[in-house]
Amino acid sequence: MSFLIKIFVIWFTIIFSSLANEVKVFDFTEIELSKLKVKKVRGAKNNTLYTVGSNKNGSFLKAIANNAASGLGKEIKIDLNKTPFINITWKIEKDLSGIKENTKKGHDFAARVFVIKKTGATPLSNRAINYVFSSNNEIGFNSPSPYTKKSIDNVLASTKNNLDEWITVKANVKDDFKKFHGLDVNELDGLAIMSDTDNSKMEAVAYYQNIYFSAE
Repeated sequence: MSFLIKIFVIWFTIIFSSLANEVKVFDFTEIELSKLKVKKVRGAKNNTLYTVGSNKNGSFLKAIANNAASGLGKEIKIDLNKTPFINITWKIEKDLSGIKENTKKGHDFAARVFVIKKTGATPLSNRAINYVFSSNNEIGFNSPSPYTKKSIDNVLASTKNNLDEWITVKANVKDDFKKFHGLDVNELDGLAIMSDTDNSKMEAVAYYQNIYFSAE
């Protein structure tokens, strides 16, 4: 009996340690969806349509952007000293092939996840990294947003490699803030999801699932 107890204690310690080193950001439920802050991009004709669903791996968020641009934001504190890595599972069903994403006329992404650090009194002073699932650029490509240098677009996935299939990507957010903004950021203030096509006037379909931060 004592042997079984020791095994249980070891198992529980491993599981608890693993959970303590992960911070889940979204649940992707109807209740959560009703509470997330919706932010429509100024000048956009339509809001992106967001709905929730599920598969064998759990709940997901589906986004349909038809000449549309609106995001879903969540204020959440993330300790980047403990959990600096963002992990994103996502899929692009319909991409935006042919646009120039680093220009104002083509600055649309079928899927993107913003990580945000407040650096001033107004939202315009915030710094952000925009982790994107690109339809045209290669993984590793990055550039400032054509609308503001305070937001950096960083390609973590590309439909050139993965179209209409689930993939999981990872990035060190703490290192990226230092690399792209020259900031030593210890804590994030929020995240946002957006699928947008207001500049290209096209349609994109994307899915998001299991977005969390981890120690490694």
